[in-house]
Amino acid sequence: MNYQWYPGHMTKAKRMMQENIGLIDLVIELVDARIPLSSRNPDIDELGKNKARLILLNKSDLADRKANQIWVEYFKAKGFHVLEINAKTGQGLKAIQGMVKEACQDKIERDRKRGIKNRPVRAIVVGIPNVGKSTFINSFAGKACTKTGNKPGVTKGKQWIRLNKELELLDTPGILWPKFESEEVGRNLAFIGSMNDEILQMTELASDLTAYLLKHYRAELLGRYQMEDTGDAVTPAMVLEHVCENRKCYKKGQEPDYEKAASLVIDDFRSGRLGAVTLEMPDAAG
Repeated sequence: MNYQWYPGHMTKAKRMMQENIGLIDLVIELVDARIPLSSRNPDIDELGKNKARLILLNKSDLADRKANQIWVEYFKAKGFHVLEINAKTGQGLKAIQGMVKEACQDKIERDRKRGIKNRPVRAIVVGIPNVGKSTFINSFAGKACTKTGNKPGVTKGKQWIRLNKELELLDTPGILWPKFESEEVGRNLAFIGSMNDEILQMTELASDLTAYLLKHYRAELLGRYQMEDTGDAVTPAMVLEHVCENRKCYKKGQEPDYEKAASLVIDDFRSGRLGAVTLEMPDAAG
């Protein structure tokens, strides 16, 4: 399957971010903890060059806890400030204000020497579609100040939000990049819902996902669908067939509805019902 999705509004959004970067002290980048590398837009590093950087591993509850720690150390070694968060529940958000001060210490010290007092840190919040930026801002600000949704493309334009006297946030639309560097990156983005599902072949996507889960999270996958482990005989096709039976996914005439079963498996993964799953690790990602 060809995993590419770059609607026209993303070009406009990228241009808007470039026009505003001169106003910014700090780039706060949200990534999905299940795919921390694949969910990083490579354009952000160029955009945020010479700016303080903070990476938030969002949806950390949906990812493997041990893997989260490995990714935290990975990004720290690259020179980023980094935190694990869960924007929905608020987990980890209390630590952000202190981390912002730490990341922007040089800017704060320069202001102090110039006699500038009480000038807030201006941060831009960036990330790919469906990574949870709006939910993060709403939770962090303590009020519903941006629109949220469970599909990519809800935030359409920029929004400045003043959180307190020390921090202002610029919310931006989620943007991908024109060409993914590998099929694996595109597939990972499709797994977590950062593309429009309508352009994807869900049975193929679910087969790819179950192949990975059979290798790395076998007990969680088979346990979820009450499927007996018969060793190497278990294939992704068998899993989808079993899901059809187990969850009564049938068309008229009791014909198996593989499309419905595939969507169910993908939804179970995205919602965490298949357990805490990480789809990539730093050593494998290079």
